[in-house]
Amino acid sequence: MSLPDQATRPLEPAGPAPGRDAALGWLLGILAGLLGLGPWLITGLQLPLQNLWGIEVLPEQMPVSLLPLSQYELTALVVLLTTGGAAAGLAVRIWNPARRRLVTWCAAAGVLAVQFTAAVQSFTVLDGGLTDGTMAGIYFAGLLGGVIACIAASLVAFVLLASRRRALVALGAGLMAVPLTSWAMEWVVGSVGQTNIPVLVPSVARWVPAILVGCALAWCGLRPARRAVVWLADLALLWVVPALFISVNYVLGTRALAGDLQEMLLMSRQILAATLGPDGGALPTVLLALAIAMAGLGIRSVAARRRPGNPSVNEAGPQSGDQAGTQASPTP
Repeated sequence: MSLPDQATRPLEPAGPAPGRDAALGWLLGILAGLLGLGPWLITGLQLPLQNLWGIEVLPEQMPVSLLPLSQYELTALVVLLTTGGAAAGLAVRIWNPARRRLVTWCAAAGVLAVQFTAAVQSFTVLDGGLTDGTMAGIYFAGLLGGVIACIAASLVAFVLLASRRRALVALGAGLMAVPLTSWAMEWVVGSVGQTNIPVLVPSVARWVPAILVGCALAWCGLRPARRAVVWLADLALLWVVPALFISVNYVLGTRALAGDLQEMLLMSRQILAATLGPDGGALPTVLLALAIAMAGLGIRSVAARRRPGNPSVNEAGPQSGDQAGTQASPTP
């Protein structure tokens, strides 16, 4: 290349520096983690009353805790922690940065930083107030194991929703449909109070997971055929996860069974079997999700046929034009 060409050649714009992408990914993860904890943050952050607390106190005298550590709030812990990871993963998926791997790692680190900080602070407060004894130790260890499992589930949701593959994103949507709906309900409870929730809200919330799953499956599609596995998995999650939430809330929320592990396991199996059965009410939501997914596939198919770039339309158009041009051209 000559010198004049080099002088007149436009400069190519430089991409964002790796440090800037890393900082944005880290910030995204932190904000997503805080967003997940949002319904608890607006309540005032007072630790729930504990059955094994060392002294007798009023609810407003409980110390500040970044997580609602209590056997009665286990499903709330699942919702608050997994939503943070899911939000970060979805943000990375939508953003689709050039340095995707770097941003993904930094976003995951940001979420973990928020959740780890909240867990350490909360368990420090809990440990300082619990009474001494074996039951208090078992209670503390059980809550700690549950929070660790919730953080692991948060990372799973993050990885699925941040993926480039539609099948994995749809699977992540099925995994998070029920927790996300419960998270939204936690916002409502934190804003208006448990006793002031409008009657229509729980009725509408019942169908929201089915709508989310149906839309995700319609977006995912059935081609290639192996995506049918994602359909089965999402519909199974829509059936099982609400039953698990109900069982956990009922068993752990019953003080009469506190400490009787064998009786708690027996009751959990009975309630889980009942909620998974015909009387559990899961079948209508699964059928609604399936109907929405099939309707979405039909709409996508019709839209694809009417699209100008459809191969069948293009084959007919140019062929007709070529024939017309051939007939109109003079014979040499």
